[in-house]
Amino acid sequence: MKKIECISVFDMLKIGVGPSSSHTLGPWRASQRWIEELKDANILHRVKNISVHLYGSLSLTGIGHATDIATVLGLCGHDPVTMDTSIINSEIDKIKSSKKLDLDKSNLIDFDFKKDIEFHHDFLEFHPNGMTYVAHLENGDKIESSFFSIGGGFVVKEERENAKQKIEEFKSFPFSIEKATDLEKFCKEENKTIAEIVMENERSLRSDEEIHNELKKIWETMLESMYIGSHTEGELPGGLRVTRRAAKMNKKLLEELHNTYDSPQEWMETIRKKEVKFRQILQWVSCFAISVNEVNASLGRVVTAPTNGSSGTLPAVMMYYMTIENHKADFEDMKRFMLVAGEIGSLFKKGATISAAMGGCQAEIGVSSAMAAGALTDLMGGSTEQALMASEIAMEHHLGLTCDPIAGLVQVPCIERNSMGAIKAINAAEIAMESDASKAKVPLDKVINTMWETAQDMNTKYKETSKGGLAVNVGLSDC
Repeated sequence: MKKIECISVFDMLKIGVGPSSSHTLGPWRASQRWIEELKDANILHRVKNISVHLYGSLSLTGIGHATDIATVLGLCGHDPVTMDTSIINSEIDKIKSSKKLDLDKSNLIDFDFKKDIEFHHDFLEFHPNGMTYVAHLENGDKIESSFFSIGGGFVVKEERENAKQKIEEFKSFPFSIEKATDLEKFCKEENKTIAEIVMENERSLRSDEEIHNELKKIWETMLESMYIGSHTEGELPGGLRVTRRAAKMNKKLLEELHNTYDSPQEWMETIRKKEVKFRQILQWVSCFAISVNEVNASLGRVVTAPTNGSSGTLPAVMMYYMTIENHKADFEDMKRFMLVAGEIGSLFKKGATISAAMGGCQAEIGVSSAMAAGALTDLMGGSTEQALMASEIAMEHHLGLTCDPIAGLVQVPCIERNSMGAIKAINAAEIAMESDASKAKVPLDKVINTMWETAQDMNTKYKETSKGGLAVNVGLSDC
């Protein structure tokens, strides 16, 4: 019997720090895992000095994605979920000036930020996002360990040593889902919704209270990132001098209302009072999406959905439902949305990829749009078949989308693409709701297969290397 890797909704939706899940969150997590390896071997205290080697896409766009910064923060014992993001710059400046690094906050070693982080433009065989840690011990021994950031904050070793645990966990899953047809079959046989099927699987890993509380944290983080982004002006860091737009959009959209608010929840309630027409709907969805990705681009805290580069699409559609589509919607609706979206995202991870370094931007914005489209359709009363159809429609119209960030920064064209992905998701949901899903010409599994084939055929320069597309046709001088 074929073993299927367990992918939880909490694997697909992770709280972390921007700007990239594969180039920031992944390396941060890799550093934490390496620290645990050193501790398990009881040699952390014996480390005299270290070096970090970044390969392939991690090297080519590493500076723009803050890969070096994230790697060092992980080595210092900071966690991306809980660290105060306002002190990141001061922490890095201190390391650079002192040339000292406090390894896991317990072993102060010499560390030259410029010399001990090496960027190698060649690619390791297993995955484009490879990194190797080297530790020199007091007795002269050298210890090496390599990791690969495979998208969405997922980190593996080449031998996939974590796969055994994932497979063992999956044995307790009542519903083994590899493809969309599996999901559809279980929904029919059990007479359950997608969210109910997913909830049953999640219960084999966590209690209902844990699931509820963790999903609430995720939604609150999404809402907070939209709120912060919609109330922060100025320019984004990185050298492109990109002007933040969400705050101006939010202010203009609310200018007729004189209500005051002091929290994300009050802000959301204020928006609900605003009468909107088609044009304002487009503006609000764009504001929600852009706000998140402006926070992401400035080393802020967001939720990978399924990646940091696409972190604005899902919350924008969720906020659309809360503030425009259904004013009575509450967290229970968002909970259902996230369960459905997470499951759809997992289908793409199992059948294709959610890494731009492997598949271009279709693997990030395309997948996030498909996740949002399916979840929105489900919330609006669509059938399982219609939800899967909406996901297919959304991805179908992102096929072949390249990843070509200017200057290696997750800003242009990345921020605007989240707005486009969110609007396409809403449109896809509306089309699916008015369609007979039994007559759909393109099943979701087929579009997932096509996306993977497209990813394999795509030229490497369009896979998050900043060596093609807008990244080479638009220079810093143009900005």
